[in-house]
Amino acid sequence: MENRIRTRTAPLLTALAVLLSACTGAPEGVEPVSGFDLNRYLGTWYEIARLDHSFERGLSNVTAHYSLRDGGGVKVVNRGYNAEDGEWNEAEGKAYFVGEEDVGQLKVSFFGPFYGGYNVFDLDMDGYQYSMVAGPDTSYLWILSRTPDLDDAILERLLAKAGELGFPLGELIMVEHDSPPPAAAEQ
Repeated sequence: MENRIRTRTAPLLTALAVLLSACTGAPEGVEPVSGFDLNRYLGTWYEIARLDHSFERGLSNVTAHYSLRDGGGVKVVNRGYNAEDGEWNEAEGKAYFVGEEDVGQLKVSFFGPFYGGYNVFDLDMDGYQYSMVAGPDTSYLWILSRTPDLDDAILERLLAKAGELGFPLGELIMVEHDSPPPAAAEQ
């Protein structure tokens, strides 16, 4: 009886492992950067552009803050203003490298044991002033900058690269970074 249970559950566990690992991979053709330095990547990034997903829908003034976790890995705090509700939304997650720590490929989780891919595939290697990040497929794309604005020439180059890789640029949202509401100063 025990052998039958193992025989039946082994394919299910294998399929589950493959499915979950696919969520932490990169889209076809997207190569995470090599020479990645986590310590230089830590800190606050402004979201310049993104593809729409329910967890960020309607948010402006979006930032992501990365810091080291006490128990290892990276603490991720995403924050954005929802003008319709008149309040800030914040989500805290955790991230870990998928492989080598000098490759910009991490897995990130905001929902318990479920992880998604965080693939840094373009990065200002000199100053760490901008980056472009993909999720596990081409429906996830973020362009980030250390400032609320990004030079037009850099943005055009990043968009061209994303377009060549098959990201749906017609669906891209350019994130507004206006004067934050007064409550922002409290946090």
